[in-house]
Order: sequence, then structure tokens, then C-alpha cells
Amino acid sequence: MPNKPNLEKEGTAPSIGTDLGLAARYLRQGLPVGMPTETVYGMAANALDAEAVARVFKAKKRPDFDPLIVHVGQKSPLQDWVREIPSEAQALMSAFWPGPLTLLLPKTERIPGLVTSGLDRVGLRMPRHPLALALLDMLDFPLAAPSANLFGYISPTKALHVREAFGPELPYVLDGGDCEIGLESTIVGFENGKACVYRRGGIESCALARVLGYLPEERIRSEEHPAAPGMLSRHYAPRTPLSILKADQPWPEPDSNVAVILPLAEVHPAHVKVWVLSENKDPYEAARKWYACLREADQAGFSQIFVRMLPEHLPFADALNDKFMRAADSADHWA
Repeated sequence: MPNKPNLEKEGTAPSIGTDLGLAARYLRQGLPVGMPTETVYGMAANALDAEAVARVFKAKKRPDFDPLIVHVGQKSPLQDWVREIPSEAQALMSAFWPGPLTLLLPKTERIPGLVTSGLDRVGLRMPRHPLALALLDMLDFPLAAPSANLFGYISPTKALHVREAFGPELPYVLDGGDCEIGLESTIVGFENGKACVYRRGGIESCALARVLGYLPEERIRSEEHPAAPGMLSRHYAPRTPLSILKADQPWPEPDSNVAVILPLAEVHPAHVKVWVLSENKDPYEAARKWYACLREADQAGFSQIFVRMLPEHLPFADALNDKFMRAADSADHWA
């Protein structure tokens, strides 16, 4: 194996490009690489190399109690990574892979304990992005790839977001354009023979129900030793204080240093700085633009940001509202 590059001498920010060969070379050397997926950008590393995985935890400042998702390709030998695949998991794979669905399955010894935070199950996902799939097919190992952001901060949906977040610890970002979905994958595990949702995301529960024949229960919050990523009450959050703007709440006063993010277009006072995620009132467009818009608002110097919840009857409302609430300062709305 060639010597690892001295990243301190190569610059202070990762380069961006579409060179799959270069990305694969870094990964084979045990270094992390920014990787596009249809959900958000990931910080990928060899999932079988505990030292490489440790670099991801260190770069993200991620606590080791929060497990990682392992990404597999279309040719990946799943039996090498998991001991058992229940029939319902097989059905979900057939329906949603490649795609934004992560399945928690009992891991083999080949997956280091650091990847799963010592838990017996590993989250497996086959991403839908063509560059991610091409990269995975070039490698003889799966990729542990949490979102390519500092722990707890807004998830990246553009290669530039990743480049801005990291220095020499991340040598390269594979640029796959803007993420198609813009929200993390849905995470499903199995308890007592039944499917259970641990994180709302790119696959809605009603779609899961059409395959399973029942609506899976949800276990989407855990403050200690979470079973899956994204279960903490505050996550995917800006540094600027953010609150939910309720329907009966007055608009901010003129000259207040406050911004409002609206998922769908609605009438609003001219004096309020407003971002509208979808002028066409398309919840999927709103989801796709959420993180990029929140990042822009967070960097604009406001003293506070408000966000309006999406009406519950609309598609993607559960997943998107879940992200709104986790980005907010107070957990009162979880009560």
C-alpha cells in the first residue's frame, strides 16, 4: 500500500472534483472522502478499517456513542457484513434499494465495533446516486459514511458545503451536484419480528406500509446510546437560535433582526426577511432546499430564525417537520 499523503502539506481545504480514481485511492489509503448521495453528502471511509473510521469520528467531532451507516454497492457481498436478513428486510431492499432506506441488521465480526458504537446491529444502505454507486463498485470494502458536517450541525447538500466545513483531514470531495432528496435516509430496524422506524427520512412510512402490510411503529428519539443516527432531540441544527413559528403566533416586528423560513409560499409582511422553500407549494422541493436555505440563513447574521411547520396532511410532512423540530432550540414541542 502506498504511503498516506501528508495532508498538512497539501492545503487547508479539500479539493473538489469528479475523479473517481482519486477518491478510491484516498479511501484505499485509509483516508476519508466527501461522497455525494441522493440524500445528503457523506464523509466516507473504509468501513472495515477501524483506524479510517476513527478519522471520521475525529474530523466530525462526533461522539463515539452515535453509530454510523455503512454504504454498500450493487455487487457487495451482504453476507460478509450481516449475519441475517429477515424476509421483510429483503422485501424492503427489493422495493427501495438503491435509495434512501437504511436497514439495521445483525452485523458480522468484519464490521468494527466502532462503526456501530458497540451495538450488535449495523445500518446498511445502498445509495441511489450514480457517482456513489460507481465508487462503491470500484472498491472491495463498504463505506461508513455519516453526513459530511460537524456533529450536530446542518447537513450538507452541496459539495461546497463539505469543502467549507473541513480542512486537511478531508483531502477530497467527490462532486455529484446538489442532492436530489436533501433529507437523510429513513432508518428501519426489527424488534420482535416487526419493522420499526428509528429515523424519519427519504422513504415515508406509508410507502413502507405498502410493502410490509402494516404501519411500522416509531422509536425516533434517544438521548443516550441511540440505536441509529439522528435520534437526538437537537440535531441538524444551526448556530443561530431557531424556533417554530406557530400558526397563531404574530410575525416578527419591523426592524427586528429575525428571519423566517416558510416551507411553502404564503402571504407575509413585506418587512420580514423570508426564505420560501417552494413557491410552487411542493413539499418535495421544500425538503430538497431545507438544509441549504437553513445554512444560508444561519450565515446571514440574524439574531433568530423562525420556521413554519409543514401541514401534516402533505407528503413528506412527517420527515421534514421532524428536521424542523430537531433544529429548534427547545425540546418543548416533543412533549
